[in-house]
Amino acid sequence: MLRRVAVLMMAAAVSGCRGQESKAPPVHFIPDMDWQPKYEEQGQSAFFDDGRAMRLPPEGTIAVGSLQADDGLSTGKVDGNWLQKVPDSVVDGAGGIQKLLAKGQARYNIYCTPCHAQTGAGNGLVWQHGYPVQPSNLASDHTRAMTDGELYDAVKNGVRNMPAYGHQIPESDRWAIVSWVRVLQRSQHAQSADVPPGQSIEPQEESK
Repeated sequence: MLRRVAVLMMAAAVSGCRGQESKAPPVHFIPDMDWQPKYEEQGQSAFFDDGRAMRLPPEGTIAVGSLQADDGLSTGKVDGNWLQKVPDSVVDGAGGIQKLLAKGQARYNIYCTPCHAQTGAGNGLVWQHGYPVQPSNLASDHTRAMTDGELYDAVKNGVRNMPAYGHQIPESDRWAIVSWVRVLQRSQHAQSADVPPGQSIEPQEESK
């Protein structure tokens, strides 16, 4: 009998709580690490003399995965001279030129299309919606004359009103984007001599 009364009382208590609002915080039976002491980004700290919670790496140290052992790969320059073409190690590391171009197209569509458009003409959505300075035409004579190292540097560090993407786009992906830009340039300045033998289509004469 007592067991039945206890069950009925519990059911009444639970049913009475449903649908009612409360300003009290919910009961958290397993807090885990939800309320651990920690610093937020850009927060202040009374522990350090400069008052900053975010700390700089110790001088002379390099984070794991951030070692730039090859200046050409990381800067686009060797001995102060721009690299003329994408390093072979980038192509090999991507698994071949076709895979490198596929990655370059995907990354270009993500990061570059909003300004430069899919064709590279510089009339992307940013320009169409009123941006005051039209982005560069990537197929222009000026851009085509740039070395691959210069294009890589533009992606990494930005140029004029174009922001830097070095903190967003990994090193290998920057080179992949450069490779795809070359594809866009070639597609808009192709000549009949660029077509492999046996794959050209001769224009047909109109029947009279």
